[in-house]
Amino acid sequence: MQPRLPPQIELAVVRSFLVAMARRPWGARCFLPCYDGGRSSGSSGCNELLPSLGATTAQQQTPELVSKKYLVSPYDPRYKVWERFLILLVVYSAWICPLEFAFLRYLPRAPFVVDDVVNGFFAVDIILTFFVPYVDKKSYLVVDDPKKIALRYLSTWFIFDACSTVPFHSISHLFNKHEHSLGFKFLNVLRLWRLRRVSSLFARLEKDIRFNYAVIRCTKLISVTLFAIHCAGCINYLIADRYPDPRRTWIGAVMPDFREDGLWVRYVTCLYWSITTMTTTGYGDLHAENAREMLFGISYMLFNLWLTAYLIGNMTNLVVHSTSRTRDFRDMVQAASEFAARNQLPQQIEEQMVNHLCLRYKAEGLKQQETLDILPKAMRSSISLYLFFPVVLGTYLFKGVSTSFIQQLVTEMQAEYFAPKEDIILQNEYPSDLHLLVTGAVDIVAMLDGTEQVYAKAAEGDLLGEIGVLCNKPQPFTFRTTKLSQVLRISRPKLMDIIQENAEDGEIIRINLQQVNS
Repeated sequence: MQPRLPPQIELAVVRSFLVAMARRPWGARCFLPCYDGGRSSGSSGCNELLPSLGATTAQQQTPELVSKKYLVSPYDPRYKVWERFLILLVVYSAWICPLEFAFLRYLPRAPFVVDDVVNGFFAVDIILTFFVPYVDKKSYLVVDDPKKIALRYLSTWFIFDACSTVPFHSISHLFNKHEHSLGFKFLNVLRLWRLRRVSSLFARLEKDIRFNYAVIRCTKLISVTLFAIHCAGCINYLIADRYPDPRRTWIGAVMPDFREDGLWVRYVTCLYWSITTMTTTGYGDLHAENAREMLFGISYMLFNLWLTAYLIGNMTNLVVHSTSRTRDFRDMVQAASEFAARNQLPQQIEEQMVNHLCLRYKAEGLKQQETLDILPKAMRSSISLYLFFPVVLGTYLFKGVSTSFIQQLVTEMQAEYFAPKEDIILQNEYPSDLHLLVTGAVDIVAMLDGTEQVYAKAAEGDLLGEIGVLCNKPQPFTFRTTKLSQVLRISRPKLMDIIQENAEDGEIIRINLQQVNS
C-alpha cells in the first residue's frame, strides 16, 4: 500500500496543479475550483484570485476582503447557501411556467400562491445584488464601490430580473383583467429568464474536481432534454386548446372531450406526443390535424435536429475521452505482437514486451509523473522527501552521510515500475543509473559457462548496480525482477555531481562500499 501524503502537502499539490493548468492570458486572474481534501465546509482558501503579472502587494485584493461592512461578500458561505436555495426555486419555476402557460385555466389556486412566494425570494435577491461586489473584467480587481455595483447591475441584468419577478397573475386579479389572455401568459414566460442561474451552476460544477465530470455533463444533457420535452408538449396542447374546433386537433381527434379529462391525463398525453416526436419513432395515434399544429411540428422537429446533434456530439466526446487510452493500449499490444511474429522473436521476449506495455498502461493511468512534472521544484522535493527519504537513508551505502546529502539525492530520484521477469540492468552493460529497490523482488543473475545462474537475490531496500556506477566499469551482473517491482533511479552524472559537492559524504560512501564488498 502506497503511503498517503500529509493533508497540507496534498492540498498544496492540488492547488499548484490547478494554477499551472489555468491557461489564462497575461494579467488575468482565475477563479480556481475549491479543493481541500474534503475536510473543509467553508470557502476559506477556495476560489483564489490570481494576481496579475507584475502586481504589487498593495494592488492585490483577496476575495475575503470587503471594505464596506454592509456589503455581502460573494464568497461568504451564507451567500453560497442562498444561491443554492435559489437554484431549487429556479427548477420549480422552469417546470411550472410552461405548465401554467398551457393549462392555466385548469390549475388550482395553490400554484399561483406559491408563485408569489417564489417571486418574493427573487425580489429579495435583486435587492441583495446591489450589495454584492464583483470582479471587473478589464482590471481584474474586486469592485466594492456601491455606486459602481449599482450602475453595473442596472445596465446589465436588472431589467430582465425585475420583469421575471413581477407577479403578473396577482396584478391581473387586482385590476380585474382577463387572466386567460395570451398576452398575460407570455408575460409569465419571462420567469424562464431565471434559467441562466442553472447554466452558471453547471459551468461551476464541471470545473469542480470534487464531482465527476462525466456525471455532471450527462446530468446537464438529460436536464436539457427533459425541459425541451416538457415545453414542447405544453405549447402543443396550448395550440389545440385555442383552436376553434377541438375535434380537429391532434389530441381532440383521439379524445373528443379532452377538456373534460383530468389535468394529469392531458399532461401525460402531451409528454407522450413530445417524446415520440423527439425520438422520431412516428406518431401512430397522435398527429397534426390542422395548419397550426403542422407548423409547430415542423419547428419542433427542426429544433430536434439541432438538439440531437448536440446530444450525440457531447455523448460521443465523453465516450471517446473515456476509451481513447484503452484503444491506444490495444493498438500498441497488437503492434508489439505483430513485430515479434514478423521478426520471429522468442516467446520470452514477446512476453516481456507485452508485460512492459501493460505495466506502462497502468502506470500512465495513475498520472504520477505528469503530476510531479507540473509542480514547482520545491514541492516536488517535499513530496520526494516524504515518500523516499526513509528508504534511501536505510541503505548500507548511505549510512553515516549527512541529511543534506540524502535530501539532494532523493530530490533527483525518479520512481519506475518493472514487470515480472524484466531485466533492470544487463550484465556487461555500461553503467548509466543507480537503482534502489523499493518494493518487489529481484534475482541477481550471472552468466557462467554460457548458462545463467542466480548468484543472489535482492530484497526491498537493496541497491542495484552500485559497483558498476561508482567504479565506472561494466555491470558484473544482470538484475531481473521476479515480481512487480518499484525502483528508484538516479543517473550516474547527477550522482557523481552530488558526491563531488559533498566531499566528506563521498568518502563515507567509499568506505561503506569497501566494507561490504571486501
